[in-house]
Amino acid sequence: MKFVDEAKIRIKSGDGGSGCVSFRRERFLPKGGPDGGDGGKGGDIVIVADSGLDTLLDFKYQQHFKAERGQHGRGKNMTGKSGKDREIRVPVGTVIYNRDTGELLQDLSEPGQQVVLLAGGRGGKGNKHFATATHRTPRFSQPGEPGQELWVRLELKVFADVGIAGKPNAGKSSLVSKMSAAHPKIADYPFTTLHPQLGVVTVEGGEPFVLAEVPGLIENAHMGAGLGLRFLKHLERTRLLLHLIDLSDPEAEDPLKPYRTVRNEIIQYGHELEAKREIVVFNKVDLPEVRKRLPAAEKHYKEIGIETAVVSAATGEGVAALKLLLARMLDEHEEV
Repeated sequence: MKFVDEAKIRIKSGDGGSGCVSFRRERFLPKGGPDGGDGGKGGDIVIVADSGLDTLLDFKYQQHFKAERGQHGRGKNMTGKSGKDREIRVPVGTVIYNRDTGELLQDLSEPGQQVVLLAGGRGGKGNKHFATATHRTPRFSQPGEPGQELWVRLELKVFADVGIAGKPNAGKSSLVSKMSAAHPKIADYPFTTLHPQLGVVTVEGGEPFVLAEVPGLIENAHMGAGLGLRFLKHLERTRLLLHLIDLSDPEAEDPLKPYRTVRNEIIQYGHELEAKREIVVFNKVDLPEVRKRLPAAEKHYKEIGIETAVVSAATGEGVAALKLLLARMLDEHEEV
């Protein structure tokens, strides 16, 4: 299934039905007075967070959603039938914005959560409501209120406990495949990952947690360079950030440089990402040049107070220890 995390749709709630102009006419009541019924209420636009969905793909093929209008009132004091609500199901984690103003309308973060985004128009009153002692035969009624119409932007932000960030080719996809049952695309070229990858990590004697990989970040990702800007939002809901660093990269001769590049993009992006607890993980420890650089790298990060770990996503070395470490850090996060 194709992963789509943004969509724009037009929604319209139902118009209210108009009130009726009618007079009671029976054999022994030739002047029975007004008996026009009220119009029915228009249907609402209801958004529901569905845990069975994980993409906004459907909204690429259907962009217009309209609730049913209310029926008009009828004689003999008969109220028109209310219009049916239009229910729109979206993945959990969907954020809804006004397309034109950018205003945040709703954040559906809980399974089963539902919200009336647009209320249907109120039905108009029939002429029976306008009869008075001095005006006993009103020949007018109230029209129904029109429904509301709006273009909205849907944005999906995935839920995960740990978000993996790093430069392209740092080995993020390989690490996800080693730590979980997920099978992301792995290849020896930049930007192999084109959308977030999720994997459930099981820990012996502990609670499982969800790992999320986002496409590689390069300099100026917060301004749209590479793929980072579009996918940085998926780190917003994580509890812990994992910076994966490839020490075999020539740039890693200064072991802090890859971290600072990614960290700067996170700070520039904002949305409180920079405040999340983080850990640096050195990858490709199976390579001789990485083992040579490792002691100095660990020393540098210890000096700036950042916890580190060492793994080889290719051979699996250190992966079990990393699982336990992440589980412990998540437990500490819960206790705070």
